Amino acid sequence: MHPALNSRTSCPPDRTSSRPLLAERHVARLLLGTLTGRLPNGMAPVAILLLVTEQGGTLATGGLLCALYGLASAIGQPVLGRMVDRHGQGGVTSAAVLVTTICLLLLPYVDAGTQPTLAAGLVVVAGLSTPPLEANLRALWSTVVPDPERQHAALTLDTGTQGLIYVAGPPLVATLSALHGPGAAMTVAAALGLVGAAMVLSAAPSRTWRPTASRAGRFFGPLHHGGLRLLFLAVGGVGFALGAMNVWAVAVADRHGMALLSGLIPAALSTGSLLGSILYGRRHWPGRLRGQLLAAAALFALAWVPLAANPPPLAATALTTLPGVFLTALITSAFLMVDALAPVGTTTEAYAWLIAAVGTGQAAGTAVAGLYAGQPAIGAALPAVGAAFTLAVLVGARQRLSSAGSTARRGRHRRDDGAEALVALRPPPPPSLPPHRLTPHC
Repeated sequence: MHPALNSRTSCPPDRTSSRPLLAERHVARLLLGTLTGRLPNGMAPVAILLLVTEQGGTLATGGLLCALYGLASAIGQPVLGRMVDRHGQGGVTSAAVLVTTICLLLLPYVDAGTQPTLAAGLVVVAGLSTPPLEANLRALWSTVVPDPERQHAALTLDTGTQGLIYVAGPPLVATLSALHGPGAAMTVAAALGLVGAAMVLSAAPSRTWRPTASRAGRFFGPLHHGGLRLLFLAVGGVGFALGAMNVWAVAVADRHGMALLSGLIPAALSTGSLLGSILYGRRHWPGRLRGQLLAAAALFALAWVPLAANPPPLAATALTTLPGVFLTALITSAFLMVDALAPVGTTTEAYAWLIAAVGTGQAAGTAVAGLYAGQPAIGAALPAVGAAFTLAVLVGARQRLSSAGSTARRGRHRRDDGAEALVALRPPPPPSLPPHRLTPHC
């Protein structure tokens, strides 16, 4: 028997399970670097809007450029994710962040009113080349925190904190624009994206990450799996709810003459999401992953129902925290389902498709809610409609969302022979259990 194994459990002793997750090596750096590197996602749209209006352009032009940026980013993520799965994180992500940084730095020097084609081109290229930092991070957790239970906690914390970029980004742009102009805000956004990506890419887990040799699914990649296609369709409803909520918040602020509400309501949802990540990650939840996913979707949909009654401003702000609490559980379960179902060698791309589906749904929700901004009753109900769509698709797809027999694995890292032997000596897990329950407790 390997000396590191416990004779009664056949598991290595766990010396880190009692340590705070952020105290684990690389965890804080990767999480902070990813959040910093993704700040342009929350800053650039606002900076584009302010930049266009400062140049004398219309809000319609600024809104169109913002929509182009968001749509291009959603399209680019799966493409870059596939490239990462084939060539590794370093080269692909470095090239992407350099391209998007250059485009964002050039935007303040282009007048969208007199040079609309050039401005649109820079915005589209910046969106398409948005580095897949979020998908990359999700692919790294398996080796940064090898214990499956702590992987689940890391993914939950990761998911819950991602909303902070949309809480911190817009106010930072507003402050910088007031002090130095929107051009300076765009420059800072580009610089932060570059610094954050450098923090992640220079860390050992990212540098040593290697893609698997498999090319399962070939051209269609993870889309070859019918269950994943339905899962991506379902989370589009989550994005729709979030996009509609943002427009509804602006409409509520305008209707009541309280401009602060346009930021407070989305911030309340993000606060709920962070709270949900703490609550969800502190205990083990019963049942299989498919059941957890459906339960989270049902609770997320029910949490929007009180808001559909179009409550007063303060009540609306407080009630918006409820969907946020269940949002973390829903998205975390969706990512775990992707990990269970994605064919070997396509995990990063599969993560990117999930992220892109949320982004695409958000763009659709924003567009539809904009059409009904003058009708409070419809605007208040649209987030619930998106959440109900998610639940309906997942219920219909429940037979195909089974992790049984899945052989999905993330990219591999270089390991020493002792570590490989230790992994090889572990007994195989029961195939019917969810990924975060696979390894027997020690």
